Amino acid sequence: MRRRAKAPALIIALLAAAVALPACDVALPEESGDYCRSVTFRSLPYTICTFRADRDDIRLFYADGEAGQYLQFNTLADTLEARGETLVFAMNGGMYHEDRQPVGYLRAEDGDRASVNTNEGPGNFHMKPNGVFWLEDGRAGISVSEIYLEENRDPEYATQSGPMLVIDGEIHPALNPDGTSRKRRNGVGVSADGRTVHFAISDTLVTFHDFASLFRERLEVPDALFLDGQVSRIYAPAMGRDEQGADMGPIVGVVER
Repeated sequence: MRRRAKAPALIIALLAAAVALPACDVALPEESGDYCRSVTFRSLPYTICTFRADRDDIRLFYADGEAGQYLQFNTLADTLEARGETLVFAMNGGMYHEDRQPVGYLRAEDGDRASVNTNEGPGNFHMKPNGVFWLEDGRAGISVSEIYLEENRDPEYATQSGPMLVIDGEIHPALNPDGTSRKRRNGVGVSADGRTVHFAISDTLVTFHDFASLFRERLEVPDALFLDGQVSRIYAPAMGRDEQGADMGPIVGVVER
């Protein structure tokens, strides 16, 4: 049975609160789930969900065999439930074309989609360097796409997106501190030892530099990757978050049995 869509009342409230925030950091009411928490960084609200690559079952999802693309969190959650598994977290897992095919490389439960895309082109994906988030043998990592190809990895799961937000501890040089483009954004960062994975989504409209700074300064990760923007959504039932919207392409999620 498909789950009924929930009105995103929490998001509406957070967006309204963020508009009225003053210049200094003011803590919003803290919420927490089993893995997720709400934080305020530089007066902007975010949700951070943190997992261990050596303990938690982090996967990439795209399609369910003959049933086709998942497209929505509810479809994925229902499919997993039928297998005796529970989806405890999910968000957009990378950029996609109008037909929901991934723009870059994707290794999901149902296999590989496309190859690593190092072409030049317009848009955020091609704001070089872009990168690949991968999961392999109980470790996670984010590699610049060209370096990923040189590493000859064979991960269990991987997704390519762009741009990189943080590269070896430094914010992507093309991200302007004075940028004016503000959108809802989601991304992923990985600790230096490859064990801790932070997924983040903004709960208001933020610039690329704002978002990259969250990973570098608040989460203190050496590498972070932008996953999507504007259409970004999160599924975190422990926080009462099951956001609805347009159909998605790749989905990153965490599963419990």
